[in-house]
Amino acid sequence: MKTLRCLLLATFALALGTATAVAGSASLVLDARTGKVLSSENADVLNHPASLTKMMTVYMAFEALKSGKLSWDSKIKVSKAAAAKPPMRLGLKSGMTITVREAVLGMIVRSGNDAAAAMAEKLGGSEANFARMMTAKARQLGMSKTIFINASGLPASKQVTTAREMSTLAVALMRDFPREYRLFATESFNFRGRKVRGHNNLMYRYDGMDGIKTGYTNASGFNLVSAVKDGNRRVVGVVLGGKTARSRDAKMAALLDRHVGKAAKGGRQLVASKRGGKTIEAPVEVAAVATSEVPMPYTAPQRAKRDSVAALITATSTSAIPAERPTELAEIETTAAVPAASGGWQIQISAAPSAEAARMLLAQARSEAGAPLAGATPYTEAVGKGAKAIYRARFVGFSSRDAAAAACDALKERSYDCMMLPSRG
Repeated sequence: MKTLRCLLLATFALALGTATAVAGSASLVLDARTGKVLSSENADVLNHPASLTKMMTVYMAFEALKSGKLSWDSKIKVSKAAAAKPPMRLGLKSGMTITVREAVLGMIVRSGNDAAAAMAEKLGGSEANFARMMTAKARQLGMSKTIFINASGLPASKQVTTAREMSTLAVALMRDFPREYRLFATESFNFRGRKVRGHNNLMYRYDGMDGIKTGYTNASGFNLVSAVKDGNRRVVGVVLGGKTARSRDAKMAALLDRHVGKAAKGGRQLVASKRGGKTIEAPVEVAAVATSEVPMPYTAPQRAKRDSVAALITATSTSAIPAERPTELAEIETTAAVPAASGGWQIQISAAPSAEAARMLLAQARSEAGAPLAGATPYTEAVGKGAKAIYRARFVGFSSRDAAAAACDALKERSYDCMMLPSRG
């Protein structure tokens, strides 16, 4: 019996091994001026991002600031769910109100999971909706493998990325929001009478490093994305799956020491990596915000000259990656009425606080649900006016109740809400 049990366990372990990708360390060093990869190890293997996830949450906060949806002093009410997030935390309490400025600094400096969740709820209505918006934005930036499940990087088996795609996100932050990006150099800031300190220790001692983010969970190991400016050279480094924070930092420093000097000296444009001869990049969007509007670091980093083991990373199977890119957001129009040729049934998957958020949700839903939504038309419907307006995210054009029900079933299997409605048109 014991022999049989051992045989069964071995068979189960073998089967499990075929369903998941077990990755060790991964790294990439990128010349951000040319898109040339200077060093690469397992750069396209799936890993869990941990708190590197907050880089995307911050990116989307910067977008909302640029568009005018938010200001640095906009208020965010902290929900019970956001306040209950496990460490790291900024220390937010349910029902309290914080500013966008405090939330952004809380994510960058403290890596606060509570601050990330509060921001997600502010921008997406719920953290689940915001995570879908994050994934849609990742596709727009050329990050074809990355999937976000939450805004903070807390453990989630399907939340995956690669070293290459984290470098793409780092370049996007520097390129699209050059002034706001400077916040990633913040060493500490004052929050409600106490000084909150960061823990990106390598940044504080490595000459020329001005960001970006650390991350750790048991599943991911110790992660780090770093950006270095050396004269007119601009280099991004990514290390995933470190066994300790110290060994991770040492590996990053060694990679940068070895490869920064190989980067091109010229060029103003920042681009992501080149793969198969094609540059992976999004349209350039230089932030048009006055320097005085960006909150500066409380304490500027002081740098000198360069000078228990986490589990192996267990990535999800490749089936977790959407099979095709989401619909271009430009194809999804905002309208106040159901299109004339919409058919007899429609479905609603969410109500978002902005038209852009609703369009992102529809794009991601259509990408994930596949065939049941192939013949449907996405549209958003504004309800209310001004700051109180919400935007319904719907699909129309179903010829029968059964077709709408099939689409809802496909969406619900992928954790979307779905409500069927007879067409009013």
